[in-house]
Order: sequence, then C-alpha cells, then structure tokens
Amino acid sequence: MAFSFKKLTADASTAFTRAKQFTEEQLGKAEKTEHDAAFENLGLRSDKTKLWTERILKQTETMLEPNPAARVEEFVSTTLDMKRDRVTNHELLGLYMIEAGNDFGPGTAYGSTLVKCGQMERNIGNAEKEYIHKVNNNFLTPLRTFLEGDMKTIVRERKTLDMKRLDLDAAKSKLKKAKSQEMQTAAEAEVRASQSEFDRQTEVTKLLMEGISSAHANHLRCLMEYAETQMKYFASCHEMMEDLNKDMANASVVSSGNSAYISSAGGVDGASRKARVLYDYDAHESQELSLLADEVITVTADLDDQYVMAKRGNQKGKVPVAYLEYIH
Repeated sequence: MAFSFKKLTADASTAFTRAKQFTEEQLGKAEKTEHDAAFENLGLRSDKTKLWTERILKQTETMLEPNPAARVEEFVSTTLDMKRDRVTNHELLGLYMIEAGNDFGPGTAYGSTLVKCGQMERNIGNAEKEYIHKVNNNFLTPLRTFLEGDMKTIVRERKTLDMKRLDLDAAKSKLKKAKSQEMQTAAEAEVRASQSEFDRQTEVTKLLMEGISSAHANHLRCLMEYAETQMKYFASCHEMMEDLNKDMANASVVSSGNSAYISSAGGVDGASRKARVLYDYDAHESQELSLLADEVITVTADLDDQYVMAKRGNQKGKVPVAYLEYIH
C-alpha cells in the first residue's frame, strides 16, 4: 500500500510538472525543444495518412450501406459472430416483381415482363452481395487493420514522445533556475537522463512513422484491387441489363405485331391469320379455348384489346392476345 501511495504521488508530481511546462510554453515563458525538419515531415505525413484513411474508410462503408441503422446492425452481428445473410434492396424488389408477375399471370405480357425484371433484380442483388463481400475483405479490412494496429501504435508512441519532450524541457528549465552547485549538479543529471529517454523515444517513433511508406504501398495494391472489383461488378450489372433489354424489346415487337394484324372492325387484316401459342393456357370460361404452348391456331376475329376469336380444328373459342405470336 505504501509503495502504491508513493507511486501515485510521483505520478501526480510528474503530471503537474508536465502541465506546468506545457502552460509556460503556450504563454511563451518557457523554451520548447523542436524536432528536426525530417522528423516534422514524417509527423505531417502520419497525420494526413490517419485523417484520409479514416475518411475513405467511413465513406466507403456509407457507400456500400447508406442506412446508418443497417451499418450498426452489420457491425454488431459481425462483432458477435452472428453474421446473417441480409436480403438486399435489389433482391427484395425482385421478389415483389416476381410475385406480382405471377399474380397478374406469367402468361400475360405484363406478368411475364415483371417476372423477367424480378429475376434480373435478384441477380443484381446477388452480384451486389459478392461485390460488397470482396470490397470488405480486400479493401476495407486492410484499412481497418492499419488504423487499429500500426496507426494506433504510432499515435501512442507520439504521445509518449510528447511527454518525454515535456520532461526534458522541464529539466532544462530547472537547470536554468538552479542556484546552488548541488541543485545544479542534480539538475544536470536529470537533464542527461531526460535527454537519453527523449532521444530513445524519438528513434522509436521515427522508425514507426517511416513504416508508413510500406502502408501506402499496401493501400495502393488494395485500391487497385478495389477498382477492379468495382469494374467487374458494374460490367456484370450492365450485361444483365442488356439481356433484359433485349428480352423486353422482343416482347414489344411481339406485342406490336399482334396489334398490327388485328383489325378494329373484326378480323385480322380482313382475313384469318395463323398464330403460334407462346404459353399453356387453361380456359376459365366455357366460351374460351384452352391452349398448349407451341401449337398453331387460326385467329378469325378481334373481340377487344385483350381477346381474339380463334379455332383449332373443329374447336372455337376466345383466347388472350398476350399468349399468341402471329406467324408472318
């Protein structure tokens, strides 16, 4: 207990001396030991590296997940090793589109297009998950590791160096104020000891800050990999959108082709036309005609915007236009 009390007293005395020295320096009443220009440049580069690495890391996280609550949830689940496979916004939109398409009828032009769009959105959602996973592993994780490891050590050692510098300047100030030979001798010994501690800490801190060059080289490799990952992700999305656009364009041609051949007065260009059935269709009413995919039927008249009259052999009935592709 006595030892702890003495240590507590010594620590308090040291803290008071440092605070007094710092205050006098700020007021211009005490001299301050300055580092050389090379060391100061290393310190400036260290500060810039910490600042911009933190900003890039934070903004990349925001870009990947704009919702702050979702980012917190992701952080907590990762920290507690409770990783869950969250549904992305693209996947959720895709699910709604597919359900809507099935509800409207996958055999209708609108329903089938909704299903195709929904499948594309789900594919984009899966690609987005893979993209986020790779960015986290190959770009964000190295940045976090650097900030939590090397940079945190540099910050700690620089603070220690500041304390050693205050101790040295306080000892120098005490030497200047020494009036007796005995006080001067004791002050000189304190200056030598403080100078030795300061020099040693300066070398340690300098070596750590020089290591930032290696960190920059590693961050450069990670940045190049990030750019390549992003390029592949957007290229994949572009390819999926092009495929969807082609499908929709074909559907549009079929739809416009159907309407082109159906006369508003009844009949198809004044005569019967052949049409290929695109999807199976089960008749809902006795007046309707059931259809099988790929069979060819004869359209005899236009009933309205959605139905035409058709026949297959001796069978006649209404069939939906969206299920047909006219044979030119």
